[in-house]
Amino acid sequence: MKQSRFTEERIIAALREHEAGSKTGDVCRKHGISSATFYKWKAKYGGLDVSEARRLKVLADENAKLKKLLAEAMFDNAMLKDLNSKKW
Repeated sequence: MKQSRFTEERIIAALREHEAGSKTGDVCRKHGISSATFYKWKAKYGGLDVSEARRLKVLADENAKLKKLLAEAMFDNAMLKDLNSKKW
């Protein structure tokens, strides 16, 4: 996955600026992002604190790791079943 230029702190700071009364276009121009990116961030991080956003990222990384382990285990299991079903 592509590494983001923006940390959770910067994302939440941009969202807080908008909540404080700045216009969406001004916030996007200041931070160099598109309005689509801003609204994507708002959907994902809206209402979160920095610590909650970090926890969300840690949980997402852990979830991806577990999914990878499960996929590898299922692949190994399928290979063993395939080998076992063949007649020697």
